[in-house]
Amino acid sequence: MLQEIISYISTLDPALIYVVLFFFAFIENIFPPSPSDFVLLVGATLISKSTLGFIPILLLTSVGSAIGFIVMYLIGEFFGEKVLRSGKFKFIKQESLDKADRFFHKYGYNIILINRFLPGTRAVVSFFSGVHKLKPTRTFIYAGVSSFVWNAILIFLGIQLGNNLELVDKYLSEYSQIILAVTAVIIIIVLVRFLVKKKKGK
Repeated sequence: MLQEIISYISTLDPALIYVVLFFFAFIENIFPPSPSDFVLLVGATLISKSTLGFIPILLLTSVGSAIGFIVMYLIGEFFGEKVLRSGKFKFIKQESLDKADRFFHKYGYNIILINRFLPGTRAVVSFFSGVHKLKPTRTFIYAGVSSFVWNAILIFLGIQLGNNLELVDKYLSEYSQIILAVTAVIIIIVLVRFLVKKKKGK
């Protein structure tokens, strides 16, 4: 199944695949949660099966992610204070904001540097980078470095996946059969218990 999907994707125009990879890398900081990591992993499997290259994918996705980071940074810079300190959100306490301010001013750039390794927090980190008005150039570079390292790891894993698709497909097929069997057993048990209770009720 997976092998068939990858084979189909490999027939698409490489330029289109590059655009899709860039797009998902860009939006991951703006519209979380985004399946950008999964999309990149699948895209990387095509390196050994098409004209797609390791370096172009790495550069495009890293730059796309850094640009998306900066877009969310700008949103945080221009609207963050109004949103956070407006008093409209009762669950946001001033004390908590003060602690976040001190923490981010002290460790902000380090957090940006590891933000790609913190799934689920990327949009938050980029937003608060803008709220605390960290230097945009330095922020962009750090976000780019973080994306570069993380994406390089994902692309490498994707290449390994692409070189072992038959084995992966085999394990996925066996896994699916096990899940179906377990699901069938659970349904049978639930039905039997329901019928027994119904019979006792009568």
